[in-house]
Amino acid sequence: RSSPDVFESRMEKRSEVKKQPVGYSNQGEFIRCMEEKARPAEGLGTKTSKGGFTKDKTLDSILNVEMVKEKSAEEIKQIWNQYFSAKDTVYAVIPAEKFDLIWKRAQKCPSFLYALPRKEGYEFFVGQWSGTELHFTSLINIQTQGETAPSQLVLYHYPELQKEKGIVLMTAEMDSKFLVVHEAQCLANQVQLFYATDRSQTYELVETFNHRSSEFKYMSVIAELEQSGLGRELRPGQVSDKS
Repeated sequence: RSSPDVFESRMEKRSEVKKQPVGYSNQGEFIRCMEEKARPAEGLGTKTSKGGFTKDKTLDSILNVEMVKEKSAEEIKQIWNQYFSAKDTVYAVIPAEKFDLIWKRAQKCPSFLYALPRKEGYEFFVGQWSGTELHFTSLINIQTQGETAPSQLVLYHYPELQKEKGIVLMTAEMDSKFLVVHEAQCLANQVQLFYATDRSQTYELVETFNHRSSEFKYMSVIAELEQSGLGRELRPGQVSDKS
């Protein structure tokens, strides 16, 4: 949207791979590809693309952990939010109980299909947990590059203060050639929507994708997204609260 020339060039490259780009909800070809290729795979989406990503991004590299241990959870939250508010990235402070739920479910269901609203429909991203990092890779890249497809967004979760302060700190890095901040924020919000939900029907989609993939219906993801209101976040003037 911000660089029409870049967008047109990218679309031309897509058309070279397939005459009709997949990854949009209104194309029947995508259904077939989902059934054949959108299966959880070992190591899928955990390779980061060159440029912008930090190897072994520790909490100590961001924050003086020993110093903040003297502060309250609320003070740490304010420090974290203030630090990242001036940066072009995604960040959050997650309550320990909520992260506990996300983490337990991530061990059983390490991957899921997320839908990112686009002007012409939805583009799909596979999210794959690797330790406390969550790597996102677009489905079209997986279809064309397989397990060598690099990550385009990585969410870093830091549980170092979880027991003592009751919070888990999160931040992210993204490939700006593919995603902008509010798009990455939409994907990050969906992690809590699907992994931290109290609705059994919502989390059941995650279980189905991981353990009964032949029964998985991608339209159910879109339905949950629209029902939650997250699908409207990418409309002009409606960007979600990072906190």
